[in-house]
Amino acid sequence: MASFSLEDPVERFLDRIASAEPAPAGGSVAAVAVAMAAGLVAMAARLAHDWPKGGEVVERAEALRSRMTTLALADEDAYAKVIEALRLPPDSPSRAVEVAAALSGAADVPLAMAEAAAEVAELAALVAQEGNDRLRGDAIVAAELAAAGAHGAAELVAINLAGRDDPRVGRAQDLAAATRRP
Repeated sequence: MASFSLEDPVERFLDRIASAEPAPAGGSVAAVAVAMAAGLVAMAARLAHDWPKGGEVVERAEALRSRMTTLALADEDAYAKVIEALRLPPDSPSRAVEVAAALSGAADVPLAMAEAAAEVAELAALVAQEGNDRLRGDAIVAAELAAAGAHGAAELVAINLAGRDDPRVGRAQDLAAATRRP
């Protein structure tokens, strides 16, 4: 499984997603979508020149955008560990434990994505409500992308922790539910 780079051109990234390779996949795509949402929030806040909260929103959105790009790469790494554990011989005494540990670790990344996505959606709603009216559409697109990322990330947490009574599933679902359209 070859790693992707966030410095790849968009077309190459899209080609990698559509390829027969197992990654980048849903988690990385969700993270990149939320990073784009955070970028839109930052842009719309920057262009709301007379908005007192603009500078604070820009700073937070930029931090979240950076966090999401890191999580996009972390998701691919976590998935690689799951694949590695699944490739252990079925009769290996440690296989079940290693697969469970890899899946648990893989759930942490989309949970972090859902947390950041919920915050991006909240910032987008704030910009849509209080920022420059001419940029409301950009803020709405950001909120929708962030919500989609949060919902996808919550599903990934649930899938990775299927069959376990783990509070991370509920936490991710709560974060996804908290995203709302402005």
